[in-house]
Amino acid sequence: MTTVNIPAAWPATEEEARAVQDGLRARVVLGETGPPPGTGRVTGVDVAYDDERDVVAAAAVVLDAASLDVVAEATAVGRISFPYVPGLLAFREIPTVLAALDALPCEPGLVVCDGYGLAHPRRFGLASHLGVLTGLPTIGVAKNPFAFTYADPAAARGSAAPLLADGDEEVGRALRTRAGVKPVFVSVGHRVDLDNACAHTLALTPRFRLPESTRRADALCRRALQEVTTRH
Repeated sequence: MTTVNIPAAWPATEEEARAVQDGLRARVVLGETGPPPGTGRVTGVDVAYDDERDVVAAAAVVLDAASLDVVAEATAVGRISFPYVPGLLAFREIPTVLAALDALPCEPGLVVCDGYGLAHPRRFGLASHLGVLTGLPTIGVAKNPFAFTYADPAAARGSAAPLLADGDEEVGRALRTRAGVKPVFVSVGHRVDLDNACAHTLALTPRFRLPESTRRADALCRRALQEVTTRH
């Protein structure tokens, strides 16, 4: 497990964080298709917090994209690096997530975030932020639609409906990964298009609503958080 310090010159105020978002957002690449689903590696990242102890734990779990078997995993823990502000959650998570990715013994391939990419009030959620900083292809698969609207997709698995901002801007898709079960909300992060992001999400959900990458990273970061907090 890697221990992470808050980076020097890390944003300390909402104004500073928004300025960083504005500077990095222009570097998001939207013109690439991304890796084909079911090939190479897919890595899930997730974080868990203990706000009382000021601790955040991140996990990165690499899966073989064809079999969904675990290839490698890594964790990192550190201090929470930013207060809770909706729309700026990436600033709480990025340092430890980057450390977990850096600790992997192999290339991560496509990175799947438990959160948002373009489906974000400032069009720069965690998936986009992480993609720009690492250069990796990234997507966001969220449990909830944030502040955006959508029509309910058809009940069959694979059905989708646009996730809309300001009436007609498509920022992602509501995607049904299990028949008759609430959809997930897929958005592009960096270097992947939306059709491919949805195809990857379906490939990662053979049995459950959430991607296997997310489920495994969630379990691992919770274990890491429990381990570090029970020592203190």
